[in-house]
Amino acid sequence: MTEADRLGPDSLLWRYLGDRRYLFMLPRSVCLLMLHPSIAAGITQHALMRDHIWLHKKRTVTQAVNIAYTHHDMAPLIRFSHDHVKGDTDLGTKYHALSPDIFHFQHAAYVETLITMVNTFIRPLDAAEHEDLYQDCCSWYRRYGISTRPMPGTWGDFLEYFDERCRSDLSAGPHFERYRSEIFAPSDWTMRHVPRRAIRAMQHPRAQELLGLEVSAADRRSLRRFTRTARLSATLPRHHWNAKARTVLRAGNHGIPAHHAGGLPEPP
Repeated sequence: MTEADRLGPDSLLWRYLGDRRYLFMLPRSVCLLMLHPSIAAGITQHALMRDHIWLHKKRTVTQAVNIAYTHHDMAPLIRFSHDHVKGDTDLGTKYHALSPDIFHFQHAAYVETLITMVNTFIRPLDAAEHEDLYQDCCSWYRRYGISTRPMPGTWGDFLEYFDERCRSDLSAGPHFERYRSEIFAPSDWTMRHVPRRAIRAMQHPRAQELLGLEVSAADRRSLRRFTRTARLSATLPRHHWNAKARTVLRAGNHGIPAHHAGGLPEPP
């Protein structure tokens, strides 16, 4: 399998991206995205359901995940659906959704959340698995047809990149506040079932810092309890939330091995 086409039934990305527990942790990535003034402006000014962030994300995240599970060229669709998303932020700076730096950061936030989800809800990955899953995510990004200039080459480089972008590009302000209640108390899609305290506990440290969140012991206990419940749910038939993921995994007779579903260490 070449570097540019490493995705398939045996890849870690195919194993984990369609996992329903990924949806549970999306408030982590979406919180970071809405702290990005350009991304928040694009959603506010161009999303059809602008006051319902999770209905918007249900459409866009599903599309992104579908791209990972297909070998059809989806780059023309990505460019068509994003070319008109441009304008000025609340801070007066211009943005365009197809800017490589903006587009890649959105992808990076989902990648960071995916890997955090696996380590928290499923099992701790070792160093080689972190690298392997990250390289899968790089192949996923290449399918968008957007410049890979901002994309780090290794997992270690990605961690440095993501920390720097969160430090330099994110800020609190009106662009975030209009979505705060929906991010921390979702009323739509699967994440509405996640306890509010667990959502607070799963937030990225930079989001906690910018928003002045003080995660309590009770918040962390809520996440641990929810994690245990979510691990048990992995035995249910509709464990994979994404229809395309279920289809391709069944066709290849590749499910998630039983030892990944339970009997795992407690999350931090």
